[in-house]
Amino acid sequence: MSQPLKSKPRIARFAKRKNPPPKPANLLQTFTANDLQSMNFPPLDFFVEGLITEGLTLLAGKPKMGKSWMALDLAMSIAVGSEALGERPCKKGTTLYCALEDNQRRLQRRMRHVYGDQTNWPTNFHFTTQMNKLDQGGREQLENWIIEHQPSLVIVDTLVCVRPNGRSDNGYDADYAALSPLQKLAGEYGIAILVVHHLRKMHGDDPLDKVSGTTGLTGSVDTVLVLDRSSHGTTLYGRGREMEDIDIALELENGLWRILGDSDEVRISSERKAIIELLQNEDEPMGPKAIADALSQPQDNIRQLLTSMTTDGEVKKLERGKYILP
Repeated sequence: MSQPLKSKPRIARFAKRKNPPPKPANLLQTFTANDLQSMNFPPLDFFVEGLITEGLTLLAGKPKMGKSWMALDLAMSIAVGSEALGERPCKKGTTLYCALEDNQRRLQRRMRHVYGDQTNWPTNFHFTTQMNKLDQGGREQLENWIIEHQPSLVIVDTLVCVRPNGRSDNGYDADYAALSPLQKLAGEYGIAILVVHHLRKMHGDDPLDKVSGTTGLTGSVDTVLVLDRSSHGTTLYGRGREMEDIDIALELENGLWRILGDSDEVRISSERKAIIELLQNEDEPMGPKAIADALSQPQDNIRQLLTSMTTDGEVKKLERGKYILP
């Protein structure tokens, strides 16, 4: 009977040699899972509660929607340590607003319109209307200013004014490379950088799909904010690596944005109000189909909403499924 083959002892491929070669200068720096377990990190710093944190944020919206008004409010609110968008507490700090599509006259007019002709506007709120493209000295301009002033927030309005002119056969790579220098800059100095951008005309199921350009833009930033308008009103949708998703309704009045609440709750509230106003103007009870047709809403949605409104005492259901105000 043949004897089983005995396995030969394996020679350690990485055994220490008597005369090891010199280590190369450029070594990959690693850490173990055990090292990671014992690391302590400070809590994430929000400059605008639940909205603007450390890192790079992309704020995208349709033309003439009021993105610059929102950027101005965020910068001013952080500079004075007040509430942004009417309700979000801010951590006070120095701010820089790179208003690259504006001039000093327009900025002064906008500030006076929103904040009045106060005796002194804050000295820690800085502006510039000129900046080089990021690959032509713009990144160095920003870094030098950051080192000198140690800001909390830097706003670049808009991306097209600073992105490199060079074209690439790979659109994703070009878009990613356009913003990655700012993402690294924000991370290195522990500040927030917000870049204003545009939405594409096409619609998408995911709000992030509306951002103009490839997914290289949204993939290179830490947080994406999408300011959009629909038949239900204006919403701000946000998604980030270090923050919970947001979907809030807003309104712009006299140059200031104000948060109305959660988008779904505000939408349902407005639909309830529309139903009440419709029934107020009608002499006869109305059924779900007639209400849905009058409001151009899906009948199933109106039927469910009427059930909730009946429970809440906002409407009264009669025989044959028709409704009146109580």
